[in-house]
Amino acid sequence: MMIQSLFALLSACVLHAQTPVGVSANQTTTTNPVPQARPGGLKPVAPTSLRLEFPVEKFQLANGLTVILHQDRSVPLISYHTWYRVGSRDEKPGITGAAHMLEHMMFKGAKKYSNKDFDRILQENGITNNAFTTWDYTGYYENLPSSKLELIMDVEVDRMRHLALKAEDLKSELEVVKEERRWRIDNNPPSLLREAMFNALFKPHPYNWPVIGTMDDIAAYTTDKLRPFYDTFYVPNNAVLVLAGDFDIPSTKKLIERHYGVLERRELPARSYAPAAEPKKAERFTVEAEVQNSTVIIGYKGVESGHPDSFALDLAAAVLGAGDSSRLYKKLVYRDQTATSAGGYNITNADPGAFMVLAAMKPGLKTAGAEKILREEVLRLQKELVTETELQKVKNQLMKDYIDGLTTIDGKAQALATNEILFGSFEKLFTDLEKYKAVTVKDIQRVAQKYLRTEREIVGILNPRARQKASVQ
Repeated sequence: MMIQSLFALLSACVLHAQTPVGVSANQTTTTNPVPQARPGGLKPVAPTSLRLEFPVEKFQLANGLTVILHQDRSVPLISYHTWYRVGSRDEKPGITGAAHMLEHMMFKGAKKYSNKDFDRILQENGITNNAFTTWDYTGYYENLPSSKLELIMDVEVDRMRHLALKAEDLKSELEVVKEERRWRIDNNPPSLLREAMFNALFKPHPYNWPVIGTMDDIAAYTTDKLRPFYDTFYVPNNAVLVLAGDFDIPSTKKLIERHYGVLERRELPARSYAPAAEPKKAERFTVEAEVQNSTVIIGYKGVESGHPDSFALDLAAAVLGAGDSSRLYKKLVYRDQTATSAGGYNITNADPGAFMVLAAMKPGLKTAGAEKILREEVLRLQKELVTETELQKVKNQLMKDYIDGLTTIDGKAQALATNEILFGSFEKLFTDLEKYKAVTVKDIQRVAQKYLRTEREIVGILNPRARQKASVQ
């Protein structure tokens, strides 16, 4: 099990969309059939188009469970994803980390498959599994031999309906999560800096606390606190089931109906989130930790996934800091040789995201010079058009990463689930490349002027503790 880290989000290709599209109960749609293509293969609609296609079928059970099927019979494997529309933004102070804690408890057994049987049965049947929690959703996935499909359905229905949530299991798992918190954040200074940046950017929105939760809240968890969270959100009408791989669609639909159809639909609470405050003036903060070198990061409140400006912001971030040929890397690492790394990132979530630029200094060097260059390069995007050559380079890089993420059945299942969870329509993933292609050099300048203004910036500095005087701001 793992919590989806910020670094993972920063390096991942974000899948965007425009408008959520729903599906009515029992409606069945077959989308993007490509009968002439190799099963599971990606194929453009036409030589001049960047719209992707692969066969997908979507339907919904009477209890509200959304099911998405992608058949690829090239190898006898299935990627099986069960994602829930619940994440850390559905928590509140005092129970931060509940979504992640519950993710851990989902591996501790249910009514039919107990704690000691869960892992053993999966291992004996050649099934690998894992899970993750984000701000917006929680995902569970297995990769399995296609002959074990009905077994994994039985396991997943059991823990969706009858999770044990035993006090003795929670007691031991609390120590696991505490150690995870220490490893990922408390003893990881760059993560402390990112945590502080998100806290500053998103107050009072729930993105301002870490997905894993605060240590105080983790330590105070009881089954009485977790049970309402499970009962509320782990219901079929709050879940998306995605299967990709080697299976027969008609017989699989019957299996899904038989196993999942017995689950009861439950009314979901109305969900609203305090909006992140709009920055009115530049802010600064400093974090001290046991490090040898300083890091500077400049953050700006960004846009949500699917926002029309998100595509231009992705490409602007790539111009600034994606790879060794980016502007920031060439100036700070190659030319000045003052930094060990430099980057630019656009993070998009269900609610407003963040745009960041950063530089990690060489030991003993101050951050002031790097901060000046970070700001100059952001302002340069506002004042000067990037070249067509530079824009095409980052488009090529981003689109290649996008396609690479869809070359496996697991990658396709994850992309389908992501788009369906965020937007109510998996089909959005097929049009993203066209949206990136349409971005112009003027779009890059426009979004930089709109979102990356000096008065909206928050500057964070990570320094060695005061007793280490080698590096100061």
